[in-house]
Amino acid sequence: MITHSMRSRVGATVATALVVAGAPVAYAAFGDGAARPEVRGTAYIETQLFFGTERPDGGPAVTDAQFMDFVDREVTPGFPAGLTVQDGRGQWRDASGRVEHERSYELILLYPQAAARANDRKIEKVRRAYVKAFAQEAVARVDDRAEADF
Repeated sequence: MITHSMRSRVGATVATALVVAGAPVAYAAFGDGAARPEVRGTAYIETQLFFGTERPDGGPAVTDAQFMDFVDREVTPGFPAGLTVQDGRGQWRDASGRVEHERSYELILLYPQAAARANDRKIEKVRRAYVKAFAQEAVARVDDRAEADF
């Protein structure tokens, strides 16, 4: 007679055997049989800036042409090595407490960690310029550490 306890031990043994048998196949997918993939690249900082397009004063929304002209004038000179712009949809609680739904842009900058201090000043200048040029309350900023290889 097979008891519940015996079934549990058999089940645990089979599960362990399957995991152990499958492990070499999973590690082989990395190419060299290593337990973890090799870390590649150099220490970088990834900065994301989020630009809203609706104007709090009720003026016309920022157009694609206006935004790309802003990028060409205010961002590219400080970050000529490259950047990424993505279209977005977002929401923001304005100073009056109202939730605004709006089209937005995400600007992504990737730069060596060693250049973080110098780039911080340039990024803050971009944020201030956008707020002033398009009557915005703020430009959101997110910084994260990354490893990058080109």
